[in-house]
Amino acid sequence: MATNESISVFSSASLAVEYVDSLLPDNPLQEPFKNAWNYMLNNYTKFQIATWGSLIVHEVLYFLFCLPGFLFQFIPYMKKYKIQKDKPETWENQWKCFKVLLFNHFCIQLPLICGTYYFTEYFSIPYDWETMPRWYMLLARCFGCAVIEDTWHYFLHRLLHHKRIYKYIHKVHHEFQAPFGMEAEYAHPLETIILGTGFFIGIMLLCDHVILLWAWVTVRLIETIDVHRNCLRGEVNPDVWGQTFNFRNHDCGHYMHTLQTCIFYKISENASQNFPLMHNFLRRQML
Repeated sequence: MATNESISVFSSASLAVEYVDSLLPDNPLQEPFKNAWNYMLNNYTKFQIATWGSLIVHEVLYFLFCLPGFLFQFIPYMKKYKIQKDKPETWENQWKCFKVLLFNHFCIQLPLICGTYYFTEYFSIPYDWETMPRWYMLLARCFGCAVIEDTWHYFLHRLLHHKRIYKYIHKVHHEFQAPFGMEAEYAHPLETIILGTGFFIGIMLLCDHVILLWAWVTVRLIETIDVHRNCLRGEVNPDVWGQTFNFRNHDCGHYMHTLQTCIFYKISENASQNFPLMHNFLRRQML
């Protein structure tokens, strides 16, 4: 009975969204995007699209989203919004971060990306324009991926903070006490694999078109870069992520070695009030 009611609710919600979508004006970018997508399909193989296309999307989006935070350090007006004003970014740290990022992206992440083509072939994931999901279905699946990845990240991240293993892996990510956007993926290679696994779980469970991979990586990069950009406060941080998940604590977390940025960290704050003995025990096991 409960299952039938749930299905009925989702069906009604889906019909409501479809009705709203039918009332919206045509997207002027849809036709150019369709032409560009079909051009890509006609001129490149599926392997090239899934592998090199995914790499290009990741690299371009990553450094594009890092650019505002990088430029803010040269604008005196923006400095008043920094949380750790006494810890400015240095060229030395940023250059070191950039070199490690290139290693992680091309030596760790690229081999993982190479598996995308074989994943899409094995599960018959389509590439064509005709089967591309509507925007609301894409958003819903990105949300599902976010919940899955958030769950994975919370528990594995807490494990990496365990005092017995922290100094071997996760300490690398906390090398810079005052983080900046580009430092989001600055991590030990093992951490890149361990925490990065959560990104792929949602894709493996929910992917129905290759576009979801690129849409999800876009959402994920916006989130992770935003929480590391030395936390501009709400006045100049109007995005949903910063307002909802309190990323100021994440920035301070790089200084205090404790993080409270995602849904599960907000839940853990409430749990610490209701179960103080258990919370104190866990805190003693973490750094």
